[in-house]
Amino acid sequence: MCPSSPTAAAPVWQRGAVSTTGPDAGALFPGKQFISTVLESLETKTAMSGTLGRRYLMRAAMAGIMIGLLYGANYAVIAAFDQIVVGGSTLQPLGRMAGALTFGWALVFIYYSRSELLTSNMMIVSIGAYHRRTSWGRAARLLGLCYLGNVVGGLLVAVLLRFSTLAEGAVLEQMVASVDHKLAYVADGPAGWADLLVRAVLCNFCINLAMLLVYNGLITSDVAKSSVMIVAVFVFAFLGLEHSVANTVLFSIVGLREGVDLGLAAGNVAFALIGNFIGGGLLIGLYYAYVNDDTRWLRNNPPAPGESA
Repeated sequence: MCPSSPTAAAPVWQRGAVSTTGPDAGALFPGKQFISTVLESLETKTAMSGTLGRRYLMRAAMAGIMIGLLYGANYAVIAAFDQIVVGGSTLQPLGRMAGALTFGWALVFIYYSRSELLTSNMMIVSIGAYHRRTSWGRAARLLGLCYLGNVVGGLLVAVLLRFSTLAEGAVLEQMVASVDHKLAYVADGPAGWADLLVRAVLCNFCINLAMLLVYNGLITSDVAKSSVMIVAVFVFAFLGLEHSVANTVLFSIVGLREGVDLGLAAGNVAFALIGNFIGGGLLIGLYYAYVNDDTRWLRNNPPAPGESA
């Protein structure tokens, strides 16, 4: 029978003679593998952040280094295109696209090197807390340790750049302009705070949507997984969304060279952290934990004798 025919496409419980027990849990809760993979990952992260805290911190620091290097490359690419003048205009718009694509590889490097990034862990600990595989206190500790490691790694990159010429001239100008723009959100009052918060929510929504696709088991090709992550980061970088770790690293790089208003920078990071958690921890983490929770349905619809739950 052709797979596209109405009879073949109809759910099992609508085929009369085939089954009278209704849909199975796998059909109603297709994201169970995603949840299972995330919970397995959480167990490893929780163990490392506890008994192997120093090594976990090092893994988080490596993620901060990757963010710092590739975010710096993003501004270097923009600066390079900005120097090209065609018909009286620069190619900065193309540079922003090329720079965002370059930065997109940061998430790929972090994922395949098994480094630890704060924003993707927001989704993981939220799912773990929902399923009571960790407490919110332990989740906060893991996130705090992860952010500390990310900052240490980013600060190392900032120090190295301070004593090199890699972040000078046109590249530094692009970074300073970006910092000024980010700090203006905080200085502009409630309207700017709301804008910043929305950008932070959408930023981590994009990041964790990519991780959802990577973890759910439907994508098996490494090329496809890498493409998903690159596109997600491209969207947030090109649109100017706000990432708490990337902003912290950028403020460190510019701050060591030009100085930065610490109050405004701290305000930006605070709003970014809140927004990132909403976007990744709530809109992806808790949302998918709830819609794939089959415990109540299984209590009301126990499997027939001899059937698997």
